[in-house]
Amino acid sequence: MSPTPDDGDLFEAPAKLPVPDDVQEAVRTLIRWAGDDPDREGLLETPKRVARAWKEYAVGYGEDPAVHLSRTFHEVGGYDEIVLLRDIPFQSHCEHHLAPIIGKAAIAYLPSDKVVGISKLARVLHGYARRLQVQERLTAQVADCIWEHLEPKAVAVVIEASHSCMTARGVNTPGVMMTTSRMMGIFRSDERSRREVLALMGY
Repeated sequence: MSPTPDDGDLFEAPAKLPVPDDVQEAVRTLIRWAGDDPDREGLLETPKRVARAWKEYAVGYGEDPAVHLSRTFHEVGGYDEIVLLRDIPFQSHCEHHLAPIIGKAAIAYLPSDKVVGISKLARVLHGYARRLQVQERLTAQVADCIWEHLEPKAVAVVIEASHSCMTARGVNTPGVMMTTSRMMGIFRSDERSRREVLALMGY
């Protein structure tokens, strides 16, 4: 398994990462299929660039997002209300067309007896987003991970994103946002609590 990112920037594939010949040829084939000449000057290095870029786009396959929730804190001065991180930007890629998914997420939980550093919630999101995805699964994976490893009373995840497979091709409808949500625990069973967390998220 590849190194897990520390508290600095997300891990990026080295600029000189070796690229296997078959991977380069696959990109060259795609360029030909698109109608261009992979041997022209401007495209000579494109197969390597594309391959290395995809190593960055898919860096989430090399980590376990749950690792970011392993260090928790119990001394919170009796705090037992909602913990919320909102407007977390993320990028992913649609598994159907390999097109970009660009959006933001709001992640909340109601702690039982422990909390986690807030940056770790964003890292869980990025760990799953940096893979080939569908938005529904991404939403569920983030919520389930927090639910399982923090054992809170409730979890809420809401994701809004624009899908290039729809905005830049197909129906060519820019500006459309898709919203998905997952509620667990009290946020699912208690309507008042659900309304409260959604209001804090801005919905």
